Amino acid sequence: MFTTLCSAVWGATAQSSSSSDYKPHVVVVGMYKYHPSSRDTVERSAGARAAEIYDRNHSDGFKMSHRPLVIVTTHDNRLSMAVGGSVSLRPGYDFEGAVGNTDFVPYDIPTTATWANRQKLFMSATTSRLFFKGIAHSRLLGDVVAYVETDFRGRNYGLHVRHAYVSFKGFLFGRTTSTFCDHEAGPNTIDYEGPNAYNSGQFNEVIRYSHTFGRHFSLAVAAETPSVEATYASEQTASQTQRIPDFVAYLQYGWGRYQRSHIRVSGLVRTMYYRDLVNADNRRAVGYGVQLSGNIAFARHFNICMNGIYGKGISPYFNDLEGRPLDLVPNPEKSGQMQMPTMWGWFASLQYNITPRIFISGGYSQVNVDYANGYSADEGYKRGGYVFANIFYSLTPNCRIALEYLYGIRRNQNGNQGHANRIQTMVQYNF
Repeated sequence: MFTTLCSAVWGATAQSSSSSDYKPHVVVVGMYKYHPSSRDTVERSAGARAAEIYDRNHSDGFKMSHRPLVIVTTHDNRLSMAVGGSVSLRPGYDFEGAVGNTDFVPYDIPTTATWANRQKLFMSATTSRLFFKGIAHSRLLGDVVAYVETDFRGRNYGLHVRHAYVSFKGFLFGRTTSTFCDHEAGPNTIDYEGPNAYNSGQFNEVIRYSHTFGRHFSLAVAAETPSVEATYASEQTASQTQRIPDFVAYLQYGWGRYQRSHIRVSGLVRTMYYRDLVNADNRRAVGYGVQLSGNIAFARHFNICMNGIYGKGISPYFNDLEGRPLDLVPNPEKSGQMQMPTMWGWFASLQYNITPRIFISGGYSQVNVDYANGYSADEGYKRGGYVFANIFYSLTPNCRIALEYLYGIRRNQNGNQGHANRIQTMVQYNF
């Protein structure tokens, strides 16, 4: 009886703009409506269209989840659904300096060496994921995508929501990574955070519109939830509720086969409020950031990833500074007022694809914070550096292993500095 309601599972082939070998298993339901002589043709057509629909609504790039392996679709493709995820284990060992968490963040490197921070062994499965994706086709709105994705990076392996949004006609409403993050400019690393000058860690509630025009250009504009972290001076300044979203926009130019190479220019403006206790007044500071990023494929086997950011008061948009109280700091020359440190950083990496299953890569990243008007803090962060080298091997299309070496350095305002080394591996299976 089941065969009268749905088809057998089959492998549908779809040409992808970024993955020409995407072949999910597709289950087509509602085939009982068709005469037995025509079911095979309808089944194959519906399966191929479902794979194409999911392919064009997929986002590639740094730490993005894989395409679904199994899709359930109606015979007319009005509704398709997929559930997937991955299991990932990351064992690692820190030596000659240990970072205080499972992510390799130079900000967290201690500048004073002690017996307690010389070395550390850890294993983590927190980056394992689950996701659900549903796509409904509407005559008015086109493909309406609902997507929810979680990992286990909450407390005690609690679920942590990464993405939860609905999108259609270029609009996106919900929670996802910031529009300021260029996913396809990020290098492949076992380390979840990646280069410290990258901005993959900032997840915001977002209202976004994106559009592609012509063969090469795309753009996006967005309003995003503000997240302000500041260092307040006792009895002079205090925190205040935020009232204006962060505004982000980018313009991108892509070229090459499947548009795999691109250059993107991004901009960010954020208004941050604080309380002046000396003058009993609410004040605001306007921060900004500009970014140049890209991914360039050349000579068949090579890829260059790069990113450069400059701005003031934009600590959430650096992996190394996210959650640190550096958006606003006291202004020693004006009692009751605050100032925005200047922040800038960059990274560059090179990947060599030895075979379709094996690649090696490496790169360097650096973040700098400059203070003004004589502001200083004990052990205040000044600069962080991040070096990585790795090799990835795909045992099967759904299973891969990797080995990685990381080196980091932190320098403070007073000249104190510390460093750390890490060797780690990964086993990951997508389902």
